[in-house]
Amino acid sequence: MSHRSDTKTSAQDQPAWHTMEAVEVEQRLQSAAAGLSEAEAVARRSVYGENRLAPPKTRGPLMRLLAQFHNILLYVMLASAVVTAALGHWVDTGVLLGAVVINAIIGFIQEGKAEAALVAIRAMLPTHATVIRGGSRRQIDASELVPGDRVLLASGDRVPADLRLITVKELRVDEAALTGESLPVDKTVDPVAEHAALGDRHGMAYSGTLVVFGQATGIVVATGAATELGRINQMLSGIRQLATPLLRQVDRFGRILALVILALCAATFMLGTLWRGHPAAEMFMMAIALAASAIPEGLPAIMTVTLALGVQRMARRNAIVRRLPAVETLGSVTVICSDKTGTLTRNEMTVQRVVCAEQHFEVSGVGYAPQGECNLGGQPVAPEQYPPLALAIRSGVLCNDARLHEENGQWHIDGDPTEGALLVLGGKTGLTAKLAAEAWPRLDSIPFESQHCFMATYHQDQDGAPWIFVKGAPERVMDMCDRQLSTTGDQPLDPDYWRRMATDIAARGLRLLALGYKQARPLHGQLGMEDMQSGYCLLALVGIIDPPREEAIAAVADCHRAGIQVKMITGDHAETARAIGAALDIGIGKPAITGAEVALMDDASLRQAVQNVDVFARASPEHKLRLVQALQDSGQVVAMTGDGVNDAPALKRADVGIAMGLKGTEAAKEASDMVLADDNFATIATAVREGRAVYDNLKKFILFMLPTNGGEALVIIAAILFELTLPLTPAQVLWINMVTSGTLGLALAFEPAERGIMTRRPRPPGQALLSGFFVWRVLMVSVLMMTGALGLFLWEMNTTGDLQTARTLAVNAVVMAEMFYLLNSRSIFAPVVNRAGLTGNPYVLLAIGTCVLLQLSFTYTPLMQDLFGSTALTPVEWLKVIGAGLLVFFVAELEKVVMRRTSLASSDCSSAY
Repeated sequence: MSHRSDTKTSAQDQPAWHTMEAVEVEQRLQSAAAGLSEAEAVARRSVYGENRLAPPKTRGPLMRLLAQFHNILLYVMLASAVVTAALGHWVDTGVLLGAVVINAIIGFIQEGKAEAALVAIRAMLPTHATVIRGGSRRQIDASELVPGDRVLLASGDRVPADLRLITVKELRVDEAALTGESLPVDKTVDPVAEHAALGDRHGMAYSGTLVVFGQATGIVVATGAATELGRINQMLSGIRQLATPLLRQVDRFGRILALVILALCAATFMLGTLWRGHPAAEMFMMAIALAASAIPEGLPAIMTVTLALGVQRMARRNAIVRRLPAVETLGSVTVICSDKTGTLTRNEMTVQRVVCAEQHFEVSGVGYAPQGECNLGGQPVAPEQYPPLALAIRSGVLCNDARLHEENGQWHIDGDPTEGALLVLGGKTGLTAKLAAEAWPRLDSIPFESQHCFMATYHQDQDGAPWIFVKGAPERVMDMCDRQLSTTGDQPLDPDYWRRMATDIAARGLRLLALGYKQARPLHGQLGMEDMQSGYCLLALVGIIDPPREEAIAAVADCHRAGIQVKMITGDHAETARAIGAALDIGIGKPAITGAEVALMDDASLRQAVQNVDVFARASPEHKLRLVQALQDSGQVVAMTGDGVNDAPALKRADVGIAMGLKGTEAAKEASDMVLADDNFATIATAVREGRAVYDNLKKFILFMLPTNGGEALVIIAAILFELTLPLTPAQVLWINMVTSGTLGLALAFEPAERGIMTRRPRPPGQALLSGFFVWRVLMVSVLMMTGALGLFLWEMNTTGDLQTARTLAVNAVVMAEMFYLLNSRSIFAPVVNRAGLTGNPYVLLAIGTCVLLQLSFTYTPLMQDLFGSTALTPVEWLKVIGAGLLVFFVAELEKVVMRRTSLASSDCSSAY
């Protein structure tokens, strides 16, 4: 018996119900017309379990909290806290430990939100279902459904389980969340081929989809985890989210830096004690001072601030970031996999072509706004000059049940989107539904039904003459017609001409409707099927499409210029996908691959295919997930967009998952890293620009911070090696770090994006945080800072022998050099000796001003002099300090000039920058 199974049955274990006739399904599931008895339902429920999705396995709150501390950035902060505690700087220790705790709490909260994706999918299951049990109609809790139950569906119902339909009456189901199909699907009871895509299985209704019209009866064939929705839930729960490229880079950078610092500290301790004979206690404190100067304790804070500022900027551009590291990851993406409907397109069906017997008209304007005109040969024409066009437009407006209306400046359609497109066409030519109905009132109609594939309406014109209009599938309407309307009147129908035109329109990816009419009264007073047999005149074929967004076309071009591949992965038909792709410059001259073809490929073949194909159609959740994985396995950083439950697994797996905010399901939003508030692909391109700017600013900060720490470390190492009095005390080292990290470095987080940022190639995913060039820059500036600080220190010691003044000069020389180097750091290669370079970021000027005040306080206030051993400086001594800063500034700018004139700068700027 077919219901012998266990609760772990998956959708793959199910028979191909969509291939079976209804009678066979009834027999295999032993489902009689009277439905299951209550006893049989209970027995089956003990085998299959309840019709609900199992909750995901999650870690407890304590384990989730502890896991937040397993982070290289927090290790760096903790190490900094240990150093400051060892030196007795308890305020600094408290601040660092507080930052560690805050970071852990933020991560804890974000991880809790990630689990909500699975909750959102489970929420799609309806709570109640109408069934036939024991010969009577009953409403039961949807969780009690079992295979073999007979479920009744009506307009507005959410399908409670996977059903094989056995009776259908004008049933249309919105499956967009599950399949990506842009329009509601007409359902039948007919079986289809075994390998038919999910969206083509017209005899099935799947759990979680929505009935938008009609009625049906179906037999439950799968419940709970065995449904298509359950299968997606299982896929989603089994996907491990990958670390972002930045976090991987910082992790590697932190490990290498930690090893270098430990080696330097150990070498310093050994040299001082074994070679120079200094006391071990003194050298231990020197080693700690060296560590304090080398540890980039400002990096975690600056990363957080820079990413947070990126989040704010993106939010102003309608991109809501849910996971902080995703801000930067967007800047490193090499491939964007985009859904079609509503993201690249408007999700507003639009008439683009009207083919009459003698003329082919193009229609301008997109979307539901009635703005546009009919064009013939590239020139606008008035429809009344062409009777077939005028009557075709009138028939489309009259033979219509949709409604077009405006709210707050936005146009909306109530009803079928295809019918809405015909109303918009009428509006563009001045024929509104109201005007048409007043002049030619409707007397009767035959509503659209999938069995006969047309709609018909009966009208009377202003002279009292009768008209019957029909619209529907071209092959069905052509069967009724024996004539066609030309500008000179009726002509015999030319079937070959219309078939050629239909093929041409379909090849453009447009959906087809045929319009016809008959000047006659219904045979029996009311419109019936006997009036629809013959005698009609064919008016036109109408080509309708969900057009690409104009801003998406420009955004795709921006991505291509930025070296980012754009791939379309949609659940829609291949012809439509190819046409939209061509309009967007995606996949031109390349083949399109369907989900069925993806299913036949092994992983190696798929990795090769995804490099050469840009359009994927009729893609299921597994196909989308495999495509993302194949791209990642090929070394790509992948951003994935989507709005349906079927997109959730791929969204979670992608390096950056991007969900639609307006029309996206909650499951898609919760599985994503970012949500587009306007459902617009152009927003992604803007977000990529912001992401690249964030990464630039992080690299600028690191390139600013490391020479600062390096200069201090070289001063201490030189003093130890050459038996000099320490130019900087441990307390003074910490003061310099606090000033530079807390004021100067923070300003770089506010740097605007540089010109040409979207013309660079994406950086290689496996690239180290610092390239060879950046190592050179760090060493060069570190040596310059050491030269200035140590030079002034030795000059003062040789001239006056005043240790306090010499150390005060050294501290101010390092800080002054950092102030000037901050200006250099506003751009890694571009010159800053211009107005924009010196004043373009007001936060830099504010940071320098604040730093000047702090250094004046350090130098002149008694409290600071007591704490840090500083002393007042004369104007001449300040000139020496400024000279040390100018040395760094002008040498760094000269080095930029050299680098810009070499191939190294161009290659490094395009790839490693």
